[in-house]
Amino acid sequence: MILYYSATGNTKFIATELAKKLDDQCVDLLGRIRNNDYSALHSDKPFIVCSPVYMSMMPRFMSEYLKNTEFTGNRAVYFIANSAGYAGITSWEARKLFKKKNMEFMGCAEPIMPNNYYVSNYKAQSDDEVKERLFKAFDKIDEIANSIQNCEKLKTRHVFFIERLITFPINSYMYKYKISAKDFKVLDKCIGCGKCEEICPLRNISLKEDKPTWGDKCSHCMACIGSCPTNAIEYGDVTRQKGKYNFEEYRHFLNEIR
Repeated sequence: MILYYSATGNTKFIATELAKKLDDQCVDLLGRIRNNDYSALHSDKPFIVCSPVYMSMMPRFMSEYLKNTEFTGNRAVYFIANSAGYAGITSWEARKLFKKKNMEFMGCAEPIMPNNYYVSNYKAQSDDEVKERLFKAFDKIDEIANSIQNCEKLKTRHVFFIERLITFPINSYMYKYKISAKDFKVLDKCIGCGKCEEICPLRNISLKEDKPTWGDKCSHCMACIGSCPTNAIEYGDVTRQKGKYNFEEYRHFLNEIR
């Protein structure tokens, strides 16, 4: 069973491609996370968990969900942590989490995908860079699928102690002082469809007079910006300058190179 959470499509792409290659069931965890649904998940095949990386770690809502959910059946678990270039201590975090569940950790792969965190200080990625990363992702997914089919452990990057020492305080600082929804704004072209409200993993968005408003539990997943059908959501002036990313905008490109 392949489990995933995806905000702007990168993780969904990896999970669904793996499901095709492995002939396995694919489960979107968004609804379970939103509803605090911790009912048991059963799989006769190894579990494969696909997750984005936020501030060099698993998204907090993702780790909280995994910690509170019972996994029955097969005791092996693979972890896929996709990032824009550095997955931080995510593999160490995942290993520790599943060890506490008495599961056999079969390693962590760290595919590099296009950057969807456009509100950061990173320079905007070009269209060619996005396409190059997606093109390379196909080879990485094939490599991961072959290892899983052969019941092999994934080659996992070693996480050094200094990485953990640095990451924990930075991650905490970011969530406390930098991860805020106060700079989100909606433009007049908003049609009040409610999609942003439906896809927020923390239920942090609600519609008032057919316009989204944000609460104080934002994770900066960027799902609301990336998935708006009329491109009506901005984050300060940053997104106007850098543009926005959603995987579906490149679906035609992937169909061409397959």
